[in-house]
Amino acid sequence: MTLEPPTGLKSNLLRTYANLDNKMLNDCKKPNEFKKLMFAFSFFHAIVQDRRKFGPIGWNIPYAFTFEDFDVCRKQLKSFLDDYDVIDYKVLNTLGSEVNYGGRVTDDKDIRLIKSILWRFVNKGAIENDFKFSDSGLYKTIEAGGQEDYIKYVNTLPLVPHPEAFGLHENAEITTN
Repeated sequence: MTLEPPTGLKSNLLRTYANLDNKMLNDCKKPNEFKKLMFAFSFFHAIVQDRRKFGPIGWNIPYAFTFEDFDVCRKQLKSFLDDYDVIDYKVLNTLGSEVNYGGRVTDDKDIRLIKSILWRFVNKGAIENDFKFSDSGLYKTIEAGGQEDYIKYVNTLPLVPHPEAFGLHENAEITTN
């Protein structure tokens, strides 16, 4: 038996937050920053998985990213926030894009792409309310809250995400099945 990742940005985010309870979300010395950056990593995780639907526009090579890739990022984020006073976004991005997820990425253009995608989500702005993950602002951060708050926000997102959520032009939708 295999457990396939859910299809779609919304389904991916809902599955991620179904696996995170409030105890886990509050288990950090800096709970607000942790929750905000967890949401950023969750969004990144959903984006990199769902970009496959765009074929070669999404990735030159389709990669099989897993929940375990995300979970390692979550554990590292907690460790860094618990152990250091200053949030080092460069380190978080390097570990996330080059080590945890990037260990699977073999194409040189995809390596550059995954770095830029993660930087779009995990940066200083991500700990602010309403930080835009997309140009329209439809995809954004929310106030740090509990599991139910994130699930409530995710449920407001469209079932079929706009290509802008992936950093793509609206014409990218033409290539999807």
